[in-house]
Amino acid sequence: MNRKIVFLIPAITFLLSASLCGETIKSIKLPAPDMQGGKPLMQALKERKTSREFSAKELSPQMVSDLLWAAYGVNRIESKGRTAPSAMNGQEIDIYVSFSSGLYLYDPFKNTLELVVAQDIREATGNQPFVKEAPINLIFVADLSRAQKLGESKELDMACDAGFISQNVYLYCASSGLSTVVRGWFDEKKLSSAMKLKPNQKIILTQTVGYPK
Repeated sequence: MNRKIVFLIPAITFLLSASLCGETIKSIKLPAPDMQGGKPLMQALKERKTSREFSAKELSPQMVSDLLWAAYGVNRIESKGRTAPSAMNGQEIDIYVSFSSGLYLYDPFKNTLELVVAQDIREATGNQPFVKEAPINLIFVADLSRAQKLGESKELDMACDAGFISQNVYLYCASSGLSTVVRGWFDEKKLSSAMKLKPNQKIILTQTVGYPK
């Protein structure tokens, strides 16, 4: 199937990791992020809030692209600058996206989602019941090999860097009428196993995103 046709298919089909015409979608090219929409910054700050109730309604491909770009996308192509800062520009945080159809890794430089696990692991992303119902759970994972130069402040730096990304998600959700909650309550061993992480990867935070219930 021509990959361009994927954008014409409803969002839930777009995100299928199983098969389209018998072919597993291992790499999904996202639409270019729309940088013209949304509410003014001060309005988004005014409306920023935490919510723990989510509709199961899927986000459109465009909203997924916009969300991930706002979170930690590339906003300066020449220098590979990102929408959130990182200590010593280490860019050690990766964003994994858990859908009902599977777990994907966001590649901000190619603007793609790369299949990691072809099954629903949303329930493993936290201990609250809503995590298995919301359409998206983001997992912020530090690559320790990229964090080596951070020195003795490494743990604090990684936590701060994940926090910057999380706040970008909050502001995008406030600007776009979505609900979100950042979470530190999860079984790290269970989630790391479900995600098939390597020993040099550490989960810092998780964050649920979806439409209000």
